[in-house]
Amino acid sequence: MPTAQRKPLRAVQPSVAAATTNQLEQTIADCHARAKDAAESGDISASARWILAALDNERRLAGRGPQVLQIIKPRG
Repeated sequence: MPTAQRKPLRAVQPSVAAATTNQLEQTIADCHARAKDAAESGDISASARWILAALDNERRLAGRGPQVLQIIKPRG
């Protein structure tokens, strides 16, 4: 079975990054709303899955900022 090849890293345009950030924020809000609805209807396992999905998206959102190696100036 062939393995998937990774695409090389590339710079993300600010407008694309902002759109992705907005999409993640909207997804997080949607996951929280679905978790609340599931909990109110008594479906605790579905609520837990939506909470985990929200946490995963929050982790992705937190990783959107500049990385440490991008902040440090090279000596030159």
